[in-house]
Amino acid sequence: MKLAKLPDRTPEKLNVVLMPTLAKRLREYADFYAQTYGNREEVATLVPFMLEAFLDGDAEFRKGSKGRRAEQASRFD
Repeated sequence: MKLAKLPDRTPEKLNVVLMPTLAKRLREYADFYAQTYGNREEVATLVPFMLEAFLDGDAEFRKGSKGRRAEQASRFD
C-alpha cells in the first residue's frame, strides 16, 4: 500500500498561564491578523499555528529532531 498509516489526529488540550505582557501581545497579533486577512480569529485558534510555524522555522531544532528520530529508529531495528 502506498499510503502510510495515518498519524494520530486526536487533539491534545494544553493549559498555559501567560504573563500579562505576552497575553497583550498575542491579542495585538490577533488584531494584526484580522487587519491583514480581513477576518478575526481568536488567540486560542492562532496559537497552535504560531507554535507550529515557530518550530518549523527553527533550523537548529529541525536538525536536532532529525538526529533524535534517526537514533530512536535505529534502536528498534
